[in-house]
Amino acid sequence: MWREKFSRKAPQLNADDFLVVGLGNPGPDYQGHRHNVGQMVLVELAERMHATFKSQKTQCQVAEGRLVPGGPKLVLAKPNSFMNVSGAPVAALTRFYSSEPSRLIVIHDELDIPFDTVRLKLGGGHGGHNGLRSIIQSLGTGDFIRVRVGIGRPPGRQSAADFVLRNFSSTERSALPNLIADAADAVELVAAAGLTAAQLKVHTRPAD
Repeated sequence: MWREKFSRKAPQLNADDFLVVGLGNPGPDYQGHRHNVGQMVLVELAERMHATFKSQKTQCQVAEGRLVPGGPKLVLAKPNSFMNVSGAPVAALTRFYSSEPSRLIVIHDELDIPFDTVRLKLGGGHGGHNGLRSIIQSLGTGDFIRVRVGIGRPPGRQSAADFVLRNFSSTERSALPNLIADAADAVELVAAAGLTAAQLKVHTRPAD
């Protein structure tokens, strides 16, 4: 049904192009939350491409462009839905562009990685992340690339659910621009050199 609906005007992606989804919650009340760091990275990538987000029938805000002339095209997408139901718009996006999950990069916050750290991964489960859970259920597979942006574990007895729906601390905010830039760099590396080469560079990056 979705494929038939979108097939008439759906643009085709080339073999080296990527869909890049930044996870988060919609609306100004959520913009600064740890859970929205994926969308913060997407904004950084859009600025680098001089691209503007526009509404699309897939229920996403989409910006398209290239980071370098002649390089792969990136379709940046922010689902309009809340995090827990990200799967439907992401699946609609892949159908609209007739793209396979292997050409999908999802940028998301990660509790199991220390703050100010970026890790890259292909496939796997959702690890309790409800945005990933929804995407995996809607796509029927977890075989997509993840850019995991470390936010660390909550202090003391604070719940994880409360922690991710809070703004970054003042100390974290001072380092946040570098973290966002590192995650955007990681997406660039994946697009330009492939996942394996990007992992080698990102995962062996010396600490500041």
